[in-house]
Amino acid sequence: MQTNFSAEQLQDPGVAEAESILRKCVHCGFCTATCPTYVTLGNELDSPRGRIYLIKDMLENDRPADRQVVTHIDRCLSCLACMTTCPSGVDYMHLVDHARAHIEKTYRRPLPDRMTRAMLAMVLPWPGRFRAALKLAALGRPFAPVLERIAPLKPIAAMLRLAPKSVAAHAPSALPGPRPQRGQKRGRVAILSGCAQPVLDPDINQAAMDLLNRLGVEVVVPKGEGCCGALVHHMGREEQALDQARRNVDAWWRLIEDGGLDAIIITTSGCGTTVKDYGHMLRHDAAYADKAARVSALAKDVTEYLATLDLPEPVNATGLTVAYHSACSMQHGQKITAQPKSLLRKAGFSVKDPAEGHLCCGSAGTYNIMQPDIAATLKARKVKNLKATRAEVVAAGNIGCITQIGDAAGLPVVHTVKLLDWAWGGERPAGVPDGRARKALPAAGQDGHASG
Repeated sequence: MQTNFSAEQLQDPGVAEAESILRKCVHCGFCTATCPTYVTLGNELDSPRGRIYLIKDMLENDRPADRQVVTHIDRCLSCLACMTTCPSGVDYMHLVDHARAHIEKTYRRPLPDRMTRAMLAMVLPWPGRFRAALKLAALGRPFAPVLERIAPLKPIAAMLRLAPKSVAAHAPSALPGPRPQRGQKRGRVAILSGCAQPVLDPDINQAAMDLLNRLGVEVVVPKGEGCCGALVHHMGREEQALDQARRNVDAWWRLIEDGGLDAIIITTSGCGTTVKDYGHMLRHDAAYADKAARVSALAKDVTEYLATLDLPEPVNATGLTVAYHSACSMQHGQKITAQPKSLLRKAGFSVKDPAEGHLCCGSAGTYNIMQPDIAATLKARKVKNLKATRAEVVAAGNIGCITQIGDAAGLPVVHTVKLLDWAWGGERPAGVPDGRARKALPAAGQDGHASG
């Protein structure tokens, strides 16, 4: 793509990066076939190619964002399916990140939108505040149908509907400190507690720690870490995101200097995509650039790390049929596709791939709050494809996806690591049937359905 930035504009590192990304786009349109918003809405401006044109025009002319640009950028899920599809290697992720930061600086949103975004940025990254908000949501849930009819209040209605009916107790899994390995030590890792997951499902990290401990890996919950920054990063609140990234780098760096780390384990793939990008996000910060790059190199999804270990035979090989939902941040953001399914098979599960597995479920951080109508359409499409597998349980590696599809799937939706923990001696996840109590299912591929 030809660009026309001035030499003065290119002095800005962000603009220079955007220009180099824009130049790689060859207008081929391959991205439109796998973009969830284009597939859903059919509007060229709601495709990556269309958004690239809007961003180019806005940045080249050095003008503030307008309503049209904001509308179509806001509809982007940041699922990054376009990057998997693109034959030219267009770095759409960093281009849209730059556009969102530009929007945040130059566009004044309507008051209800500003208030909703400010509330999300003030509440979600802080587990204590988030827990209190979920408890209050129980009082507001009966009003969701009324709020849904008022366009500016639809995000509030979406929040109320997404809130769980009960809130888990405070998570021991989030308490700072070491969790010693059992038997001979095979490694030492840190684990990200994060913000929303320890409130919504603290058992995910507990299962990961228990499994790793049984496999001989010491797990440390670092003191001082918190939200990875993804939630505000995708809102264009760049300084807040960078502050959260620096805090986590500091927390993990203390462990690196005190005993070393083999990996930083992340059990939420949305967070993993962001932490693996810390090196890029902090590249211009002289005090943090090298440390952030090291942290990003150490960051591993829990399945990515488990796949490097020499695993024993499973204790509980149930033969259950599992539909594997590959979160966008896992398959497109981190390019992790084979390891989770391979581990599930090794654990004794029969794995199915749902149709259209590349399409987003509509969660995408706060997307299902800010764009509830599009998110609901994508959710229905995803749930239909998951049910068509006729699986007994759905496995996913991202708490956002689990929350988004869990209430509609009609079958248990659990984190992959919970199933792996169960297979290697842990407790059976709540709601998951015990496959050992009935006749084993046919081997994958023998029942007429696609195997994973």
